[in-house]
Amino acid sequence: MIGLLQRVQSADVSVTGEPIAAIGPGLLVLVGVQRDDSQREVQRLLERLLGYRVFPDAEDRMNLSLQDSGGGLLLVPQFTLAADTSSGMRPSFTPAADPETGERLFMQLVAMAEQQHSPVGCGRFGADMQVSLVNDGPVTFWLEVSPAG
Repeated sequence: MIGLLQRVQSADVSVTGEPIAAIGPGLLVLVGVQRDDSQREVQRLLERLLGYRVFPDAEDRMNLSLQDSGGGLLLVPQFTLAADTSSGMRPSFTPAADPETGERLFMQLVAMAEQQHSPVGCGRFGADMQVSLVNDGPVTFWLEVSPAG
């Protein structure tokens, strides 16, 4: 499971011009679900997203997590993150989870996030979304949780 996290001053997502979720300061996370992902990867990715230290402390060092800062979390499904781009001029989506599995695991991530943190917003799986953000820093990290198998 992949999470491309961006520390933001604000972020929002719309579908067909209608806003569906927005946060102020916090993390925008684009989420890619890979073929062999399971509940284990969902749990571990969420643990890392909530605990990853990307927010500045009093000395302006990245020592605070999302939980420490109390910022918002906006989760957006991003199928293309799981693409294999190692050869050729066109991505292969073989590594990505099938749509049903991808949606199920993404929605589990959202539900678990809502139980452990607030505020949480999310994009719509399978929709053509427009995502806007004001990146803070910029601070962007690629987090990947590989299946145990």
